[in-house]
Amino acid sequence: MNQKIALITGATAGIGYETALLLAQNNYNLILTGRRKERLESLRKSLESTFDCKIITLNFDIRLKTETEQALNSLPDEWKQIDILINNAGLAAGLAPVNSADVNDWEDMIDTNVKGLLYTSRIISSWMIERQTGHIISISSIAGRESYPNGSVYCGTKHAVEAISRAMRIELLPYGIKVTTIAPGAVDTEFSLVRFRGDKDRAAQVYKGFTPLSAKDIAETILFVVTRPPHVNIDDILIMPTSQGSARDFNKKSE
Repeated sequence: MNQKIALITGATAGIGYETALLLAQNNYNLILTGRRKERLESLRKSLESTFDCKIITLNFDIRLKTETEQALNSLPDEWKQIDILINNAGLAAGLAPVNSADVNDWEDMIDTNVKGLLYTSRIISSWMIERQTGHIISISSIAGRESYPNGSVYCGTKHAVEAISRAMRIELLPYGIKVTTIAPGAVDTEFSLVRFRGDKDRAAQVYKGFTPLSAKDIAETILFVVTRPPHVNIDDILIMPTSQGSARDFNKKSE
């Protein structure tokens, strides 16, 4: 294939979805992964009918090591020549102090945000090493820079993403592989809806009184990062809404 190949985890919504759309517009071939098969197929058909790109979808649960390995290794050899890995799949579950939080929420966050990222990066980085080229982008969070009450485990997983990415940057340096971390502040996606288990009213309150980032804002940042010249690596980006100064400080206007 002459066009570059990008693999996006968690491509069925939010940042992953918008990134798939933007990269398709810019002539990337795509491997889209996620747990919601119907959404994956709908996105594939839409992009292929609109843009000059080829797309493969992989429907699997990134939390499961064996399932992840089987899905990735099922790719045809020409599709294993992945130029860009975007570790986007992630979630927050619950908002409670450590003494009363749901342990199942902890498991979901650790398995998705940390272990899933590692399972995917381990396989694809080995393919990149063989070719002596590639770029791994991991979506972190302001929660990877600061910790806040009732979010101890989510913050812990995003701190882990930051640490893992910094180590990978050094580990993969001899092979010419780029590594980037992008840490957004408040982004209006399904993030809060998932955190609050589908409670739309509670999720809407998170973004009330200010203009949050959009998923497209982060997709455009990713496009900027992957289109830098070969000698340029954007190691780390923290991107925030103008109205957000820290994980908990906002300039919210009353409505």
